[in-house]
Amino acid sequence: QLQASGGGLVQAGGSLRLSCAASGFTLNDYYVGWFRQAPGKEREGVSYISTRGSTTYYAGSVKGRFTISRDNAKNTVYLQMNSLKPEDTAVYFCAAKKSRPIVSAWALPSGYDYWGQGTLVTVSS
Repeated sequence: QLQASGGGLVQAGGSLRLSCAASGFTLNDYYVGWFRQAPGKEREGVSYISTRGSTTYYAGSVKGRFTISRDNAKNTVYLQMNSLKPEDTAVYFCAAKKSRPIVSAWALPSGYDYWGQGTLVTVSS
């Protein structure tokens, strides 16, 4: 089971850090992605991190503002979000997959095996 947390209401330009914790399995063995879904829109990939944290990917819309990281000792993956914009408003989900995705597929939700329940991020203008 995955648990995403850390969402909330923040003003534009502010920061939040999301956490994705696993229970019942070792997240260290999994590749992890963060996704988001805004009202009326499809779920989109935001960021991805490999099992050891050596490889990361970002959506173009968040590159340079968001940073994904993981602490395998704590079985947790983080998403640091800085310079938030109103268009970042969405429910954010973390997801995990056992096998390494091909580079072009990291952002496809269908490729992930486990999903957290989502945490709401609201950015006010």
